[in-house]
Amino acid sequence: MRNFRLFLFGHLVSSTGTWMQQVGQDWLVLRLTNAPLPLGITLALQFSPMLAFGAWAGVVADRVDKRRLLLATQASMAMLALALGVLTATGSVRLWMVYTLALLLGVATAFDMPARQSFVSEMVGPDRVANAVGLNSASFNTARVVGPAVAGTLIAVVGIAPAFFLNAVSYLAMIGGLLAMDPDRLYHRAAVERGRGQIRAGVRYVWATPVLRSTIVLVAVVGTLGLNYRVALPLLARFAFSGGPGAYGALAAIMAAGSVVGALAVARRGRPTRLLLIGSAAAFGLLSFAAAAAPTMLTEALFLFPIGAASLAFVATANSTVQLASDPAMRGRVMSLFGLVLLGSGPPSGLLSGWMAGQFGPRSILLLSGVSCVTAAAVAAVVGRRRQQAPPAVEGDASQAA
Repeated sequence: MRNFRLFLFGHLVSSTGTWMQQVGQDWLVLRLTNAPLPLGITLALQFSPMLAFGAWAGVVADRVDKRRLLLATQASMAMLALALGVLTATGSVRLWMVYTLALLLGVATAFDMPARQSFVSEMVGPDRVANAVGLNSASFNTARVVGPAVAGTLIAVVGIAPAFFLNAVSYLAMIGGLLAMDPDRLYHRAAVERGRGQIRAGVRYVWATPVLRSTIVLVAVVGTLGLNYRVALPLLARFAFSGGPGAYGALAAIMAAGSVVGALAVARRGRPTRLLLIGSAAAFGLLSFAAAAAPTMLTEALFLFPIGAASLAFVATANSTVQLASDPAMRGRVMSLFGLVLLGSGPPSGLLSGWMAGQFGPRSILLLSGVSCVTAAAVAAVVGRRRQQAPPAVEGDASQAA
């Protein structure tokens, strides 16, 4: 699987740069404003394009060559990182510029995500999707360990701009890997022809397939109300523990290290299970309660490691569940809907988290995460049990949902 190895290496390098930029961007906003709400607004702007046209981007991913689409999106994101680096290095950066570049990055991400997610199955084939998704998640979260740790140290020593420049360079690894692939070894399928109502057809397909419907609804709830640590960590570092960029980078790296463990655990499993999906969501919620009460940064860090493992196990299991349950002709649209509820939850989550932190302190964000995830897991477990106990006429659907 030479193609997948090339992709995995490029993704590791590129993602490391991406996480460096995320830490730099978050700290830049805090430096410019010293307030929590602008951080939430930045996150909302970055992920609002997924809400606006994420489903249409999935149709595009089904219609065009995914490798060429990824080349275009990766090059676009490299240019945006370079622009932010130049503005920061010259001292001309303003908050509205950060907002604008975050929005444009969101546009590129809206097209990049469904293409990248559905491209995995074209590189490895249907029998290895779960393992490939787990390894891909492990690569991404290894980058989450290295990127924030390097960025935190770099920002503290030399400033924020180098994090953006290094991210711009890191995209060359992914672009080079995509160019070096052998297209003849991909598991190609016929492109979906243009036609009316293709987005509606994708939504109807998801809603009519119990396993897709239940998984995506669960991801929507957890993503909107639970996966809010992107806003919580810099605010905890600065306002709860009176730390600097190094403290933020350390907290993010520790949580990411736990995510690597969660990703590897999922990668070792042949197929995802409903028990792992619901159990990881419940564990994530319970651990968030503990993190909200942590009195010191050291105690917080001890909880962040298993929180990272549980959150990644949930996301990776949901991802592979959705991929394996999707028809190949629909996979791009299904993954765009998955991305819409996962990344598209960023705008309401970011705004709500930023507002709550301003009103009640950053720990309130973690309490929201705990309540929402435990409740969602409990409801999903009850609904799943009722499906299993349904009369014979609907047992087929129930077995699919399991």
